[in-house]
This record gives sequence, structure tokens and C-alpha cells, in this order.
Amino acid sequence: MTTAREARPPVTAAAGEVAPPGPRPGRTSRSPVPASWSADPYADALRTGRGPLFLRRSDGWLLPLEVERWCAAADAADEEVLRRCEGTVLDVGCGPGRLVAALSARGRPALGVDVSEAAVARTLRLGGRALRRSVFEPLPGEGRWGTALLVDGNVGIGGDPVALLARMRELLRPGGLLLAETVPAADVDERADVRLVREAYGAGGAAEAPGAAFPWARLGAPALLRYAARAGWRPAGQWSAGGRRFVALRSRRRSSSALPPNSTAVISSQRPRNPSAGSAVADR
Repeated sequence: MTTAREARPPVTAAAGEVAPPGPRPGRTSRSPVPASWSADPYADALRTGRGPLFLRRSDGWLLPLEVERWCAAADAADEEVLRRCEGTVLDVGCGPGRLVAALSARGRPALGVDVSEAAVARTLRLGGRALRRSVFEPLPGEGRWGTALLVDGNVGIGGDPVALLARMRELLRPGGLLLAETVPAADVDERADVRLVREAYGAGGAAEAPGAAFPWARLGAPALLRYAARAGWRPAGQWSAGGRRFVALRSRRRSSSALPPNSTAVISSQRPRNPSAGSAVADR
């Protein structure tokens, strides 16, 4: 799970890694990312593999975050998502990396991106490929990914569903597939500033000192489909599994040069001579 926007240095590709095509001319950072996902308490939760961890609104409403599930192996609901993936896979807000690791274990080219150093480190330890960067910054293989994932609440990134969905469309090949998890309740369409906290109340019932607020969204399937239509997507399916709800979207773009689903055009077998010190991809 991740927030929306944080500038990171360019990444270099190790052997067999996803290779960056280089930033597109004129692309710039859209706004900075709050530090909440890159430091305590999120980093501590990922290192230990357990919560409690919450998103808190200004009115005191709390959303429990499923740290233990994120840090476990892919479950049956996850496996259904992975089964639907096509071609190369980009997991946006990969968190501790269970989906990227599961895809890599079955030989599927996949890359996770997350603004949290702890999330990227855990993904690498599991054997997945990961990059510490925001989805709104230049990414490897832009316009050539077969599938993108927005699970574990990541449709909320940035608090602006249309902007996020438009960005996802830029990342995928023409006709590419987006697999997104929504809130199970159908009537949810919420956007608010939230803070990341470890406990509902501190010692003695005092409120825990909050971190920086950042924009977030929560969407049911109907709301996601409404925003998707505005951002250039068409519905490609819905399903429920394990008490979770998912939507598949297909980009409306069409091109005669579209890559086939199993293309490995964004995979490189060449190791650069001068790896960047800012690279988050492990040399093995």
C-alpha cells in the first residue's frame, strides 16, 4: 500500500530486471508525497509483519489496515487476481511484496513500486523485483505493461481517482488490463485527508500524536466504474473472493503497434556498467 507522489532518483536494471526506458520529455513531479508511508509507524509494521495500524480521519473515524494479511503469503483471493494477469505486471503500491513475489515464483515478469523503503526491502527479500518510487514519477516500461494492479486499498492513492486512473492508463500498453480492489460495500465514494496511526488511543486514553495528513479515497465498485469511464477505461469484469471485491478494467486505447499480452519488451538481460546509487533493485 502506498501514497501517491514522491520523487525518486532513476533506477538501473540488474540482469533480468525490468529496464527503464528513461523519463519521457517534459514529465515532472506533480507534488510531494507525505512521509507517512516511508517512516514509522508503517515501516515498523512491515518490519514486524503485524499491526495494529490505522488510517484516521480528522473526525476520529478509523480504518484498520490489514498488515498481517499484507505480510503473509498470497491467499486464495490474491491467487484469483494473479490468475487473471496478462503479460508483464506492475504492482502499484506493492507493500511488502506478496503479489510480486508470487508472480516471480511462477516465472511471470513483474515489478512492484512503493514509496516505502521498508516495503521495497521486504519485497526484495521475498525474491520479487521492486523500485522505491511514486506511481506519478517516471517508471520503467511506461506504455508497455500488460497488467497493472491496484489492490489492498490502493485505488485510494492521492485521493483523486480520476488522476490515478489516468496515470494507470499511461503505464499500460494499448488495451492493457487494470485489476483493482474496491471497498466491498457498493455505495462507498469517499475522499478525505487521513493520518497514519498505530493506535486508536495512546497510553491512558490520550490520542496518539498524529503524523502528517495526506489525501486518500475509498471507493465501491460503482464509484470506481464511474471514475474509470471518465479516465478512458471500459469494464472488463467484477468478482468477489474472500470477502473482498475486485474490478477489471480495460484501456480503451487501440494501436496497431500494441504488444501481445505475453511480450517481454520491458525486460532486459543487460546489466548497466554504472548502476545508480539510488537503485532499489537488488543485484544478485
